[in-house]
Amino acid sequence: MDWLVVVILGIIEGITEFLPISSTGHLLMAQAFLPSLDFSATQLEMFNVVIQSGAVLAVMVVFYDRCRELLVDWKKPEVRDYLFKLVGAFVITGVGGIALKKLGMRLPDEAAPVAWATFIGGFVILGVEYGVRNKKLKDFLPWHIVIAFGVAQLIAAVFPGASRSGTTILLALAMGCSRKTAVEFSFILGIPTLISAGGLEFVGCLREGGTEQPWGLLAVGLVVSALTAFVAVKWLLKFVQSHNFIGFGWYRIFIGGLILGFVWGGMVK
Repeated sequence: MDWLVVVILGIIEGITEFLPISSTGHLLMAQAFLPSLDFSATQLEMFNVVIQSGAVLAVMVVFYDRCRELLVDWKKPEVRDYLFKLVGAFVITGVGGIALKKLGMRLPDEAAPVAWATFIGGFVILGVEYGVRNKKLKDFLPWHIVIAFGVAQLIAAVFPGASRSGTTILLALAMGCSRKTAVEFSFILGIPTLISAGGLEFVGCLREGGTEQPWGLLAVGLVVSALTAFVAVKWLLKFVQSHNFIGFGWYRIFIGGLILGFVWGGMVK
């Protein structure tokens, strides 16, 4: 049964990590109804890190040409400018994250905050789409939007359920950035952000639980998450060329309301 649960959770993580619909909320709801994995708390944390890393690997494959360009052709002015902006947004998130940790900020363990963030986030999407419906969005990425990306990632870190990709993309849209440019920058920025965060958690899990991990199940979760994330990211890149995010807004309202119903009904804590 653990193998089946791992596959299902890997699929859910892969599909939802980079879509603006809250991977945390979907995993929370799935874990409420699926049989519990025979993992310790540390092993479960390790599993979450691994399947998230699988989704990141998929983005690296999808944006292979862009990633290669940033590493090889960084001396070109336009490439160097893009790279500096990625580093700038990443530093804002990293410094802000360290500051929040020193202030004692910790993620809530309860489902209700995740549900509310998912639910309210749906209305935020509808509001942003309403605000930009007659606005000409541009394929530009000035520094004030780059700074907003870094701040948006912090907001998503503080409010699990807000969705990292959703928060960054929506804030960029509200500031006049085109969907294609916002989605690409958000996804590529997610590579160093999620890898660094996952790496820290990975090391911490190894220190707590040693090498006694269900490596076979972790490998399955990684592969399943990577494959489904690849499909989801490719689909979204094509979707944003001719669609808005209103459908995602209504979907988040539905899922957030559903989780709240489960919380009030005592089905999840």
